[in-house]
Amino acid sequence: MSRSGTEKRSFVHIGNVIRDMLKNNRLATDTSLIRVWDVWEEAVGEVIAANTRPAAFKGDLLIVNATSSSWLQQLRFLKPEIIQKINHALGELPVKDIKFKIGPVD
Repeated sequence: MSRSGTEKRSFVHIGNVIRDMLKNNRLATDTSLIRVWDVWEEAVGEVIAANTRPAAFKGDLLIVNATSSSWLQQLRFLKPEIIQKINHALGELPVKDIKFKIGPVD
């Protein structure tokens, strides 16, 4: 099957694709956690958001990637505050714990 010369592809950020997929395939109780990707930068601030990204969640545990071991150390000290800010931004209390790990933040 060939594509016509006038058909163009547009690029979409992987976070948007994952969020949309999860919205369509997760239980209703998990939808509040899916919104973490939407509120992340506002909740944690620009500097932390530039060095971290939510990666996944398992129940009420949020897994967050960080750029370096230095950031992991700092984030461990900030964990209670980050949990509070995320839950406040979501308007409910779905995140009970966070696990930080080194990983991609693109």
